[in-house]
Amino acid sequence: MKLYSYFRSSASYRVRIALNLKNLSYEYVPIHLVRDGGEQLKPAYLEVNPDAIVPAFVDDEGHTLQQSLAIIEYLEETHPEPPLLPQSPADRAHVRSLALQVACEIHPVDNLRVLKYLKHTVGADDATKDAWYRHWIEAGFATLEQRLASDSRTGKLSFGDTPTVADLCIVPQVYNANRFKIDTTRYPTIQRINDYALTLDAFARAAPGVQPDSE
Repeated sequence: MKLYSYFRSSASYRVRIALNLKNLSYEYVPIHLVRDGGEQLKPAYLEVNPDAIVPAFVDDEGHTLQQSLAIIEYLEETHPEPPLLPQSPADRAHVRSLALQVACEIHPVDNLRVLKYLKHTVGADDATKDAWYRHWIEAGFATLEQRLASDSRTGKLSFGDTPTVADLCIVPQVYNANRFKIDTTRYPTIQRINDYALTLDAFARAAPGVQPDSE
């Protein structure tokens, strides 16, 4: 197995956690999104993923997959233990909706491509760009916190006490929030889930700071 990853990419971070939870060995292929104009834009990587984003995943049979949640679902189907989704359809939909709130509502408007467009095309200065970033995380975290705090299914993690795909999305987004100096103590349930998750080996080994390309 091979994972094309960038240490600070939250989408790559999600997949690294999943691979660790499934106890799967893989080759880490670093794709630096900033250096030399962005290695994701080089012809060699565009052959792997024409969308010029990370992660990309190659399985043992040579199939190349893109999009973090699709990769995680693939790993769930091909390596079902330990499960990253609960058993009942209603609970599975709940966990997926938490994951998608991060992956589809918060993350996309704050990813590197959007920030570069704001700065280089729209002409936003760094202060404006950073304010944009913080606004969308704070708006998303406000409702995510409300959902998690009011749901009886929330435990040490977002669904009970064992990791699910929701936690794989929440933890990297908290990392992003911390990078931009957002006060995450305003979201105590999210903060508690993040803090507990980071005590787990699979999450700790996936953290940006311990990846081979970490700066």
